[in-house]
Amino acid sequence: MKNALNQDDWIRCATQYMFFTGKGGVGKTSLACATALALADAGRRVLLVSTDPASNLGHVFETSIDQQQASTIPGVPGLQALDIRPAAAAAAYRERAIGPMRGILPEEVIKSMTEELSGSCTTEIAAFDQFTALLTAPATAANYDHIIFDTAPTGHTLRLLSLPAAWTEFFDGNKHGASCMGPVSALQTQRQQYAQAVARLSDPAHTTLLLVSRPETLALAEADRTSRELRSLGLSNQRLIINGVFQATDQHDALALAMQQRGQNALAQMPAGLKTLPLDQMPLRSFNLIGAASLRQFFGPIQPETHAATPALPLNYLALTDLILPIEAAGHGAVLVLGKGGVGKTTMASAIAMALADRGHDVHLTTTDPAAHISSTVQASGGHLVISRIDPEKETQHYRQQVLALRGQDLDEQGKALLEEDLRSPCTEEVAVFHAFSQRLDEAAGKFVIIDTAPTGHSLLLLDATGSYHRDVMRNMTGKAQMQINTALTKLQDKTYTRTILVTLPETTPILEAAELQADLQRAGIQPFAWVVNASLLAAQPVDAVLAARARAETDKIQRVIGSLAPQVAVVPWLPREPVGPDGLRQLFAAPKSARAHPLARQPV
Repeated sequence: MKNALNQDDWIRCATQYMFFTGKGGVGKTSLACATALALADAGRRVLLVSTDPASNLGHVFETSIDQQQASTIPGVPGLQALDIRPAAAAAAYRERAIGPMRGILPEEVIKSMTEELSGSCTTEIAAFDQFTALLTAPATAANYDHIIFDTAPTGHTLRLLSLPAAWTEFFDGNKHGASCMGPVSALQTQRQQYAQAVARLSDPAHTTLLLVSRPETLALAEADRTSRELRSLGLSNQRLIINGVFQATDQHDALALAMQQRGQNALAQMPAGLKTLPLDQMPLRSFNLIGAASLRQFFGPIQPETHAATPALPLNYLALTDLILPIEAAGHGAVLVLGKGGVGKTTMASAIAMALADRGHDVHLTTTDPAAHISSTVQASGGHLVISRIDPEKETQHYRQQVLALRGQDLDEQGKALLEEDLRSPCTEEVAVFHAFSQRLDEAAGKFVIIDTAPTGHSLLLLDATGSYHRDVMRNMTGKAQMQINTALTKLQDKTYTRTILVTLPETTPILEAAELQADLQRAGIQPFAWVVNASLLAAQPVDAVLAARARAETDKIQRVIGSLAPQVAVVPWLPREPVGPDGLRQLFAAPKSARAHPLARQPV
């Protein structure tokens, strides 16, 4: 394999700060964990940090990772890990702000302050403070030789890396007013920390940006977009890693040959901007990267696999067509598609929208994902199908105009100036995106609205904003008015209005994350409609030794989903033809030969 990633060279070129970023599902966490482990084994002091709201570091290392202080990884001297979880960071932030006032101010005042600090703005800046402190605190730099960041999928990461400059710019333009976090004077103490973070991120002697991709067209396109946006932020020390490069070992396996050819075609058509970056490749492994022992094999040579037949699926399952029927029967409604990055949310959302439009229904397919791959996935619209994107920049501009028109009409010039300063806060974006999301839900009263969401963590923040907004509305309503109010959260909770579909891959981490997401949704009163297990090699029945080994590893995982986790399950095989464009998406609704709906299979609810 050309440019294969060599562990010794990798250790020698490691900088103090390393950011692994890329499209969901490309292997950022695996690479970050394997790199951290290799550096620690080489005698370096390493801190591994996840900035993904849906972090799975604990799953990979099979241990509990603390959200407030670094946790030691058992059996790996020199390696510690930390999860920056927005909810935990916000709770700690609120306590730091309110704690000293308990027992001094009346309880009603404390309660009011707690409510004011419960929005998305507090969540964002609390996690952001924790992130910038790791880049700037002298004690942290003294305690570790390397700090490795396993980041959220691209859109959320670009938002995070742009925040130091965004908040600094906000402070420059807001000298005396108030922000969504309170008086600007109270935040100015962080200004120096933010400026230092900008400088540290931009210094190639200290920081490397690792763009991780798969040999896939969309993943490479996103890596190219990310590279350009990072350069615009002054982050130019970049390196490209192509993970999961597959070479067939059985020249008679049509599925294996198709997978190899698809990867070769994607690499041959790599965007020109990526070709200028240092490039490394990692082969597709036959085993899951769970536990230190597996991670230590990551940089090693591929071991030959013992040929063994791929077993049949352990249980019967539904096809995507079976999930469409009860959705279509309602005549309208919202379909919310969620899951870990890279599991195929956009593909499934697009396929469902295409199927409903083909059946003559008016469909609006939209996305809250900052990466927004809907257009390149569908490659067609018109007729019964309308495609849109909730663009954060446009929605923020529109939201600012709305607020200025509504709240600014009774203000004097000074008041309007203060309001405009407040609306320049980076936090305004989260509120604006939420309002657009709510409007899309409203449309589902008269048509089908299919919502392709951002990867799990970012979607949870959006749903948390939905819950906060609902509580705020209800707090100001009484009696009959409360019964009449129909906010976004109530629409999400209504199983006849919104059907929530969780998409996963037949792998340990995506399934665990989908199960945790389902539990979070259920606590919010949202009952998932179904799960989709996507890109199953077990369902595709490969012969190639590497692919067959990966297929065998899926057996117990799919059995667990069908048997105990999901209300109903559709399993979609890995397809030789990429599911892109109208015809590519339509093939997802052709039930594979190995799948037959059976009387014992769970029926739609």
